[in-house]
Amino acid sequence: MSGYPGVVLIESDGQLLLSHQPMPGRPPLTLDAAKALVEQAGFASWRLSEEALKEAVSRCGGDESFQLPIAERVDAQFELELAHDAMTAWLTVTPAQGGKPLDVSDLVLALAQAGVLFGIDEAALLQVCTAPEGGRAVAATGKPARNGEDARFELLVDLTRDRRPKVDEQGLIDFRELGDIPVVKADQVLMRIVPETVGFLGRNIRAEVLEPVKGQSAAFPTDLPGAKVDEQDPKLLRAVFKGQPVRVGNGVMVEQVVYFKGASMASGNIAFDGTVHIEGDVLTGMKVRASGDIIVTGTVDGGHLDAGNSIRVGGGIIAHAVVHAGESVSSRFVENSLIEAGVGIAVDSMVLQSQLQAGNQIVVGTQSPSRGRLVGGSARAMMLIRTPLLGDPASTVTQVLVGVNPVLEAEYQEVLGLITKQNQEEENLGKLVQHLTKQGDKAGVLERVRGTWSESLKALGALLVRKSDLETQMALFDKARVEIGVGVSGAVDLSFGKVNRRLRHVYEIGVFSIDQGQVLFTGPDGDPAVVDG
Repeated sequence: MSGYPGVVLIESDGQLLLSHQPMPGRPPLTLDAAKALVEQAGFASWRLSEEALKEAVSRCGGDESFQLPIAERVDAQFELELAHDAMTAWLTVTPAQGGKPLDVSDLVLALAQAGVLFGIDEAALLQVCTAPEGGRAVAATGKPARNGEDARFELLVDLTRDRRPKVDEQGLIDFRELGDIPVVKADQVLMRIVPETVGFLGRNIRAEVLEPVKGQSAAFPTDLPGAKVDEQDPKLLRAVFKGQPVRVGNGVMVEQVVYFKGASMASGNIAFDGTVHIEGDVLTGMKVRASGDIIVTGTVDGGHLDAGNSIRVGGGIIAHAVVHAGESVSSRFVENSLIEAGVGIAVDSMVLQSQLQAGNQIVVGTQSPSRGRLVGGSARAMMLIRTPLLGDPASTVTQVLVGVNPVLEAEYQEVLGLITKQNQEEENLGKLVQHLTKQGDKAGVLERVRGTWSESLKALGALLVRKSDLETQMALFDKARVEIGVGVSGAVDLSFGKVNRRLRHVYEIGVFSIDQGQVLFTGPDGDPAVVDG
């Protein structure tokens, strides 16, 4: 090698030796110069030992002859890592340093020897093999099994009503106006079950088959009035007779519908197990009862309506009419009448001098957001009362109560009493079982007592679950509010549960709410103010 007198680089058995012969008068060899000599000789890619090179440079300053290994040729290397679930293999490559580089075929062979036979990514292997710095790559990936899908219920008729309203995080229930009654024909298909699927097989990187989990099957409920499972295809549900389809969980029931041109002395009082549709008015003193819905296209003029589900009145409810619905009531306007609804009341325009009570919410002015009004009388709801205008200077006091649900509170007290009674019964049965076990069961009643005790425990568990559900619902009382779309005027008595406020001056658009016993009014500026009185 030229470049520095007395120094020669020799390749021998994969090692690079620095051979030195002393020469008088030669300038000293530096570390950088020695590295340059190695690079010029074509050994820059070899694994250089800095310590050995420093030692060689130091000894070149003396008068001794020596040979010293300063670098070595190293083949590319790799490490293979397998996931515990045999779904992934990783490859870490250390590049060659003057030695033999890796070839994709070498890696594929090594993977096979390690048991990796499926999902090998040869493109990733090539990339990591040719990268100057080496690196880590996903060498193989298994294919997971795709589990089957559960059977699902597909509705085949439109406009069915859902008798299980959903409560949102604010405690409100989204109920819709009833509108026209959807009708199905006898033997019409109502719903079908889309069968469960078996899924798709998978494979891990060892090429072992992964079995999917089959989807869950499903069947129609057995108690669906007015509907039947198809005799030829158990995955089809058909109507037994012409009527109104109603969604009930994973099924559809069909309510019979009866039509009248009006409710008057000519028709007499009406009572029907299903839905009643009246094309006209319900006159004073007439009574209409239905286990399903009641639809009145005209006005309820002093009549009495009682529906197990919902009531829709196309005109007004007036003249001391009495309306009760297990679910919701909606009408164009209300005057001098009493309305009770298990869920909600919706009025298109105005409510005057009436008594309204709803289990969840009352909304006034649904079709008149700037002119709708709630004036005089009383309105009670658990979570929400919404109206554009509240009160009127020319009216008597308007009473508004939220955060109260007498039905819910009565049920809660009843459940507490039943829990106390059930606890006592369970305790007595437990003592009796212990006594019979210890003293002997001469009468042979121990097993029967144990069975009764077990049933008592189940009943107690169900009551505790119901108590928890009721407490969850009652905890939402703190979110109750009164929303004003335009303003408040006249005399208004506002109550949040047992917290009462007498409003005797004007309020603009905003929301009344309660926080830690204080009634607050939040206007358009978003800053809540304490309401006194």
